[in-house]
This record gives sequence, structure tokens and C-alpha cells, in this order.
Amino acid sequence: MIDPSAGLEEISIQAMSLVGTPYRYGGNTPDSGFDCSGLVRYVVSRAANVNLPRTTEQMGQRGTSLDRSQVASGDLVFFNTTGRTNSHVGIYVGQNRFVHAPATGGTVRLEDMGKSYWASRYSGARRVVAASNLPMTPAPAPAAPSELPSEDDDPIAAFARQ
Repeated sequence: MIDPSAGLEEISIQAMSLVGTPYRYGGNTPDSGFDCSGLVRYVVSRAANVNLPRTTEQMGQRGTSLDRSQVASGDLVFFNTTGRTNSHVGIYVGQNRFVHAPATGGTVRLEDMGKSYWASRYSGARRVVAASNLPMTPAPAPAAPSELPSEDDDPIAAFARQ
């Protein structure tokens, strides 16, 4: 089985790292603050080197449309908060939660999509990054034999012996 979020975790990690950043209409950096599309554009660019358009409407036309059951960590989730489809966007981070920049006076925050407000306004999801588009990160070098834990120091091995 293929995990659809494989390789997309970096987007979620970057988004989570910005929780608490002030909201600012038109903002697109941590220093200036973020609006919803500025946050998404900034995170996806840094985490996956993908340049998204500036508006939620245009973002809603990029990538691949997903059924609700296909949404994985790192995908974009869209909401109708102003009477327009895709008027608000966030980044899905798993467990039915997403990170977004909600409104003036607020901060970037983690939200539950199951709350009635968001559930009733959900308008779809899109995957804008394929695992093949993500920057390659080298695998960590194997530990030298002297750095490997002995069986006596390994809590998993100790547990297995019980």
C-alpha cells in the first residue's frame, strides 16, 4: 500500500512551525504576518519548491482534485467562507486538522475540520505537490559499529527479551 502523504510531511511540518504567527491581510512572510493564501504559498514554496498563485481562487485550480477520503497531510483544503467557492485555504496536517491564517486580529492556528463551522463550509481539497517534486534529502549515514547501541542499552531489545 502506498501512503499518499509520503514525502508531503515537510509541508505539514513547515505549516505547524508557523502556528502563532500574526494574521495580516496581504501578508506573505513570517516577519510581516500571513493571510490564508500567503501562508499556503510561503509554506509550499519553502517545503516543496512549488510556486503557487497568490489567490485562493487560482490555487483551487492547481494540482489534482481529491475526494475527502483521499486527503493526506500536506494537501490543500478549501472552504467557502464568503459565498465564493475556495474563498479560504489551509494546509491539511492529519487527524482531520488543518493549519490556516483565519482573520484580522488572529494568528496562524491549528483547526479541527470537524467543527460545524468548517464542516459546513468545506468545498474541496487539492494535491499540488507530487512526491517526485519534493527536494531530495540524503539518507542519514549509518552509525559506525562503535556507535551502535549494545543489546543491553537497547530498550526495544530488552523489552523483546521479557
